[in-house]
Amino acid sequence: MKRILHTAVLAACLLTSYALPSSAAHAADTYTAKVYANSLNVRSEPAASAAITGSLANGAVVTVTEEQHGWLKVRAGSVSGWVAGYYLKRTSGAASAGTSSASSASTSVKTSSASSGTAVVTASSLRIRGGPGTSYEVVGSLQSGNAVTILLRQDGWSRIRTTGGTTGWVSTQYLAGGSVPNLSTASSNAQNTSVIRKSGSIRGKLIVVDPGHGGSDPGMLGTTYDTMEKDLTLQTSLYLRDYLTAKGARVELTRTRGDQKPTLSRRVQLGQQLGADAFVSIHYNSSPKNVSGTLTFFYSEQNDLRLARAIETRLGAGIGLRSNGLSFGNYHILRGNPLPAALIELGFLSNPYDESIVRKAAYQRKAAQAIAEGLADYYKN
Repeated sequence: MKRILHTAVLAACLLTSYALPSSAAHAADTYTAKVYANSLNVRSEPAASAAITGSLANGAVVTVTEEQHGWLKVRAGSVSGWVAGYYLKRTSGAASAGTSSASSASTSVKTSSASSGTAVVTASSLRIRGGPGTSYEVVGSLQSGNAVTILLRQDGWSRIRTTGGTTGWVSTQYLAGGSVPNLSTASSNAQNTSVIRKSGSIRGKLIVVDPGHGGSDPGMLGTTYDTMEKDLTLQTSLYLRDYLTAKGARVELTRTRGDQKPTLSRRVQLGQQLGADAFVSIHYNSSPKNVSGTLTFFYSEQNDLRLARAIETRLGAGIGLRSNGLSFGNYHILRGNPLPAALIELGFLSNPYDESIVRKAAYQRKAAQAIAEGLADYYKN
């Protein structure tokens, strides 16, 4: 298995998320988090150049209501605004007063030290780990609608047994209590929520290419040359479209102009409506650290990992910047996508060296060609 990068700083500063289309969608993602910084600036907008409107002390607990390209919108008492996401650590699930039945089930599970019974998976993809925590190795995975038997509950984690006999630990917040559904129905539901990769050739496959950001959202601004991420993502995506078309694939872009800014739901729905075979989102990265290179994200190990690995392998073969490997990315554009999907960060605009390279058309073409070759490899295997 190719290396998988789990560097929290790199993952947390990902410039990928978009504002959700409705307040209801925001409420569904509301959660509490704790500040891990001596003093954390709160800003008026999700950008390092935005005005400072307040500050939060180390250990402060905040409510997170929105994500946007690595920034989190928070409120704590009279303080509200945007903070850099990598200084927060999530402490709970949904915190809104109006919770669904699934959320209520999660809450009751958290208050139980031990229990047994049955539950149904509510997440599109849920990792099974060897112990009650994210530091334990992954021993399996589950899909939405899968039924499990709960053996023990501990500190927000549940020890479960699958219908296939696998035992391990999963996050309780992604389980809903209830009787075990008919197994044939659960299997059917799982198949409906995942896309099975078709092998063969890329010829005739429909690929959705998503140029990140756009319109009033420029994404990251280069710290040396003021390069706008939204321009780079669009130009790179156009090159990628050309390379994929030359291979016989069909391509749809989520936006084709700089003034367009589709919502998250529109980007994801496009692939579903067209019956697409894969979804690739193009971005350029940022970090307060002096880091360089590309980074390829996936969400579902079952649907996304193989695609992400195929693309990362081609990027790692050499395009002008080194590859930082693969990383799990819990981002809207991936976790809300039923298609095999990958999100690729093609360099750090916060790094003067990276910015000087990614601005050049030659680099963008190399990156686009590598991604196209990775997609072709994915369908060959």
